[in-house]
Amino acid sequence: MPDISLTMIVLLCLAALAAGWIDAVVGGGGLLLLPVLLLGLPSHTPAAHALGTNKAVAIVGTTGAAVTYARKAPVDVRTAVRIGLAALAGSSAGAFFAAGMSTEVLKPVIMVVLLGVAAFVILRPAFGTAPATGPATRRQILAAIGLAGLGIGFYDGLIGPGTGTFLVLALTAVLHLDLVTASATAKIVNCCTNAGALVTFAWQGAVLWQLAALMAVFNLAGGTLGARTALKKGSGFVRIVLLTVVFALVGNLAYEQWIA
Repeated sequence: MPDISLTMIVLLCLAALAAGWIDAVVGGGGLLLLPVLLLGLPSHTPAAHALGTNKAVAIVGTTGAAVTYARKAPVDVRTAVRIGLAALAGSSAGAFFAAGMSTEVLKPVIMVVLLGVAAFVILRPAFGTAPATGPATRRQILAAIGLAGLGIGFYDGLIGPGTGTFLVLALTAVLHLDLVTASATAKIVNCCTNAGALVTFAWQGAVLWQLAALMAVFNLAGGTLGARTALKKGSGFVRIVLLTVVFALVGNLAYEQWIA
């Protein structure tokens, strides 16, 4: 356990709880959890340890949310796993390119894309509210593997913020899922990408396991509660949270680009 105060440990656990809830509903929990870890850990702690601990915490909440969704939502687990494996490959490739590329030039592009997404969701109130009309076609599945798997997986390895939100949007658009089912499917995909990243960080010795285990309990509670909330409230509620997270992403990226 790192040398941090009891007050900070409590704040980290509460952040893990809130991040689990947000991530389960529509993705983007890392927007809250990772900055809190970076601020809460001692200043001499390498950034990689915050990243590794974040993944160790997040995978528990994501798994809990995925199991909750799978029990009550019409999730095609086989398709989700196939997309997840593609995302795992994509994120590995993205991480490889990230080592020699400045991601600062990409942040304004991502902000424009996010604002376009927000405008689309606002102007299309029915987006993601209608249930799927039937099983996805082979063409739709291949498109989802390419876009949500390889494409967004690559983005996750290259930059990262908002990956869960992008997954929900892509799965809704490509597979014609409602937002609740898309969130459920995204959780399974996230389990795959988080597992791959966690293995890498663990191999590098960049995980604070004791702190991660404590925070993971709260993240699991938040993830399970978030999934139940989304299932109970429906796609309309998820749509509101989605727009909130999208604007939070834009604000976070703008802050990092021009202020921080």
